[in-house]
Amino acid sequence: MSAPQLSTSRGAARSLTLRTGGLSVRLRPRVLVALALVLAVLLVLAVLAIGTGDYPIAPAEVVRTLLGDGTPAQDFIVHELRLPRVATALLVGAGLALSGALFQSLVRNPLGSPDMLGFTQGASTGALVAIVLLGGGTFALSVGAVAGGLLTGLLIYLLAWRGGVHGTRLVLIGIGVMSILTGVNGYLLTRAELVDASRAMLWLTGSLDGRGWDQAGPLALVLAVLLPAVLLGAGRALRLLEMGDEAASALGVRVQGVRLLLIAAAVVVAAFAAAAAGPVSFVALTAPQLARRLSRAPGPNLTGAMAVGAALTVGADLLGQHLVAGRQLPVGVVTGVLGGGYLVWLMATERKAGRI
Repeated sequence: MSAPQLSTSRGAARSLTLRTGGLSVRLRPRVLVALALVLAVLLVLAVLAIGTGDYPIAPAEVVRTLLGDGTPAQDFIVHELRLPRVATALLVGAGLALSGALFQSLVRNPLGSPDMLGFTQGASTGALVAIVLLGGGTFALSVGAVAGGLLTGLLIYLLAWRGGVHGTRLVLIGIGVMSILTGVNGYLLTRAELVDASRAMLWLTGSLDGRGWDQAGPLALVLAVLLPAVLLGAGRALRLLEMGDEAASALGVRVQGVRLLLIAAAVVVAAFAAAAAGPVSFVALTAPQLARRLSRAPGPNLTGAMAVGAALTVGADLLGQHLVAGRQLPVGVVTGVLGGGYLVWLMATERKAGRI
């Protein structure tokens, strides 16, 4: 086996290339530093989220308890009550960010995300059907959300198909379907009983209240299966697709096949994330853009986007629990306020640059 060789390249984005045998891996120091900083912030936020509440636990005690050296009371509070909620927040944020990064790369538009393209609205429609029309419980709600998201994804893809799927056409069809489903969701709410309507509205806002391993487990399994496939199987193709369909095809990418698989992966992840915590808004839109600005690296930057999305969701949930004394705000309220401000700033920036 040949010894690993390290080479450097200069340019707008400095990089280190590690070559061993037939494998070549490009490492960008700024990307690695940015990812390490975001992961450190995520770890701090997670420890603070686990330690705060009616029974506060010091950060050192939280770490000790997670390592199996806490008191029985601390073990119960950490492992049974707070850790499942934080784990769900982390997975939902990472999943939404992954879905958003895939869509933004595929449509080559910073506004591309499950929120803007109608997929989370489809998941909401499925959940409302399960609650309002079928009278289902938590399991039925989750199944309805996943089914609604997947069926909406299939519908949008079929409507956007015309000898292939173009990014702009996908966005326009998605916005149209989103508008229709918004009206459908409003009608379903008017049909609901008061208790069901209250339950549905809390879910539609995006909430992590009472979330446990039952919600985190399916999403974790989906990410464990799809993430390696996306990163290893289609990572290069996704980077080439950002150059345009003609350039990617000339370089050997089966454009429509790869796009279909990546859209399917993004829709599945978004649907399961919505099933776990409701349609938490703007995380899928903002996390990929923030990750790209932190790393200043070309390409989809999927890993960085997932880390930023997880940190945003955990931080928003922590803020929502303590922002208003004596009252918990759903995580979707906090992300909606922060994400709405980011969207206004993004639109102003894009307009100033002459892109819209």
